[in-house]
Amino acid sequence: MFHRESGFYKTSYAADFALYPLPIARWSVIGFAILFFAIVPLLVPSYYLTMLNLVGIAIVGALGLNILLGLTGQISIGHAAFMSVGAYTAANLATRLDLPFYITLPAGGLMAAAVGIIVGFPSVRIKGLYLAISTLAAQFIIDWIIIHTPAISGGASASIQVPRPWLFGIQLDTQVELYMFILCVVTIAIVGALNLARSRIGRAFIAIRDQDIAAEIIGIDVRRYKLMAFAISSFYAGVAGVLYTYYSGVANNEFFPLLISIDYLAMVIIGGMGSVLGAIFGATFVTLLPIVIDLVMSYIGPFFMGDSSGLSGIKSHLRLVVFGGLIMFFLVVEPEGLNRLWLNIRNYFRVWPFSY
Repeated sequence: MFHRESGFYKTSYAADFALYPLPIARWSVIGFAILFFAIVPLLVPSYYLTMLNLVGIAIVGALGLNILLGLTGQISIGHAAFMSVGAYTAANLATRLDLPFYITLPAGGLMAAAVGIIVGFPSVRIKGLYLAISTLAAQFIIDWIIIHTPAISGGASASIQVPRPWLFGIQLDTQVELYMFILCVVTIAIVGALNLARSRIGRAFIAIRDQDIAAEIIGIDVRRYKLMAFAISSFYAGVAGVLYTYYSGVANNEFFPLLISIDYLAMVIIGGMGSVLGAIFGATFVTLLPIVIDLVMSYIGPFFMGDSSGLSGIKSHLRLVVFGGLIMFFLVVEPEGLNRLWLNIRNYFRVWPFSY
């Protein structure tokens, strides 16, 4: 009954290339667009818009890592370092040259992509655990360069105050205005990732992920596409870093530690590697998980602890325990993550009320 392909025929090239060929999928996308662009800004309080803004920034970063890890099969533990490159690039351009966001935003992404190509050079020769260690080293090297270069970091505190973006003479400083700004960038990032996955480049990425030797035999330039994957992934990370800088009003190296890179790995693994929808699920889940844990512990914690100081200490450690447990659970039980659970539900209603 729902999402059923029978009875819908593709009679043109446009229909064959459509992102959502089925009517129910198109209407669902239109419904979500009306919900998030028109209803949410009017009805949702500022506190929840703050959460949605953080989720939107996380979605852009998770989409980038999903392109590298999920589509191409190249692991990276230095994703947060590329975010810091984009953040400091935009901060310096905005404060020193007084450039608007529509220049600093892509500039931050392009600078991160250039650094990503340099970091990705080891992927031409190594892969797996060795590549993971090399990207981990890149995280520390980029951090050290930013901290010890005052021309980039702005001084000893490695902090640069950045004014909120301006659009048509209006400064975007309220949560609603920032929500609309971030939502537009997230929409462009999602459409770009969806089209990339089914393009010639995306098919080359998937061939390299599945078997790089076979991909090279059939004529795919493996080295060039691996570096391209690093560049595109880093571009997304840089844009996410720029968004976070504009959102927080400051570029600071402490916003992008190694733990943030681990968070993005968790987003891709828990959401489902290789899926755009999985990256969205994972970014939403991992971003909101600490808030949910905090709320749950606030209600049930006093019954077990009875001491507020001990409770606050448990909250910070419980988040790490839940993260680790979820990553182990999805790797063992459901490697395709939350996206597979959604596909199981959708496939159930595809044949409903029949069993198959």
